[in-house]
Amino acid sequence: MASRESKKSSLLHENLQLLRSITNSTAVNRSSIIVDASNYIQQLKQKIEKLNHDIQSADHHHHRHQPSSSHRNNNNNINHTGQQLPVVTVETLEKKGFLINIFSGKNCPGLLVSVLEAFEDLGLNVVEARASCSDSFRLQAVGSGGGDDQNEEEEEEGEQQTIDPQVIKQAVLQAINDWDG
Repeated sequence: MASRESKKSSLLHENLQLLRSITNSTAVNRSSIIVDASNYIQQLKQKIEKLNHDIQSADHHHHRHQPSSSHRNNNNNINHTGQQLPVVTVETLEKKGFLINIFSGKNCPGLLVSVLEAFEDLGLNVVEARASCSDSFRLQAVGSGGGDDQNEEEEEEGEQQTIDPQVIKQAVLQAINDWDG
């Protein structure tokens, strides 16, 4: 019976350490790990709600009447040919980076290359990315700007380059608009 309790305790400890690593918790005791995990879950739920809202907004906008040609260039979700553009969101991450999400309900051949070129033009280093281009287009990228790839002039001046999330979003939207779909 003591062996069973020992295995159970060992398994619980193992699972708590796994939970700690998944949620990036630095807590040591059991209750703090669980509190950190709960907070992490709440953050994920908020991100999911925001992404679902963005997708619903894009779907709602897509199904609405297309604007007249005189208004098309003023709308960030319609390109110069009157086609629906993908939804773009850019969030600032705690550790000096960005989470960039791009979603389109249709396949967009060649768009990934255009977006990555826009990142390069901004000096945005893609640290991690997931893309799906089969039935729809989805890109989730984690990027950082102004890190180790600063040019010599910036290094001499000691300036740390920072990129505004809105600048990233506008550059991506411009790349999408310029993209020949």
